[in-house]
Amino acid sequence: MGAADVTPYRTLFDKVLTRVDAETAHRLGFRALRAARPLVGHAVRAPSGRVEAMGLTFPGPLGLAAGFDKNAEGIDALAALGFSFVEVGTVTAEPQPGNPRPRLFRLPADRAVVNRMGFNNEGAAVVARRLATRLGTAHRDVVVGVNIGKTKVVPDDDQDAVLADYAKSTRLLAPWADYLVVNVSSPNTPGLRDLQSVARLRPLLAAVRREADAARPATAVHLPLLVKIAPDLSDDDVLAVADLAVELGLDGIVATNTTISRDGLRSAPEQVAAAGAGGLSGAPVKARALEVLRLIRERVGAGLTVIAVGGIGDADDARERLDAGATLLQAYTAFVYEGALWPSRVQRALAGR
Repeated sequence: MGAADVTPYRTLFDKVLTRVDAETAHRLGFRALRAARPLVGHAVRAPSGRVEAMGLTFPGPLGLAAGFDKNAEGIDALAALGFSFVEVGTVTAEPQPGNPRPRLFRLPADRAVVNRMGFNNEGAAVVARRLATRLGTAHRDVVVGVNIGKTKVVPDDDQDAVLADYAKSTRLLAPWADYLVVNVSSPNTPGLRDLQSVARLRPLLAAVRREADAARPATAVHLPLLVKIAPDLSDDDVLAVADLAVELGLDGIVATNTTISRDGLRSAPEQVAAAGAGGLSGAPVKARALEVLRLIRERVGAGLTVIAVGGIGDADDARERLDAGATLLQAYTAFVYEGALWPSRVQRALAGR
């Protein structure tokens, strides 16, 4: 990276923001974005950047991954920065505080974040009401996905309870979502990743599909359903999930979530140890996320939407994912490190593909 690539925000981040607790910085920054929303016009997106996928029109290929706007509080502020779609959540059927703080950590040397938030959110009923209110008052030039996960207190070995928990979230949120993502890949809810096994995933996805169809009026358009998988799956397991997605008629796969691996980090070992357990996102996930994307695309062909996420740091990374078969892109960690102007820069660079 040359001197010309160092933005004022990056300097501010490296010199000042890294001295503030990561979760506090996130909360204050997100609050400032929402407060500034009335003063900010919509980001300019070239018409040639539009993507048609899953029966939806996306103004551009780049969206914001789940985890940033957990409670659907800042969708339009984020869209104004240049994101073409915002995936809210992860939302659980019941409200929950998440894991004890501190639970969010930066590894600046790796342009990475470690989180063990634990699906802290206000619950499906509150988020559904907020989404319903927004539809009556706000612009619609942004696609809104809803990412749902398991409530922590639901025993992961009680299949009926797990299905009922996801069904409740689906019933409440499906009427207000443009698409729905079943999250079975966060490392921060005990037992959740066990749901990625095909034997457990098949009945879960089928149940969510039935509930989503029942929750939408008969005249409503089809609600796209996707599943989000971990980069830590073996290649064979990735392919098994891809086959299942085709078998069940899912609309897409989100690849990938955060990783539990700490291999190859440049950060000091004591800093990595201080961050502790949790999902690692950002540049260290890039290589494996790209491998998983290629595996899925080769397996499913052109008919399935694949949303690529994990380690997309700039427009070159974004182009690489599109060239590898991604339909759409999501980012989170690069937005944290590069600031509010980053999404519009990437969208402009990708326009005209």
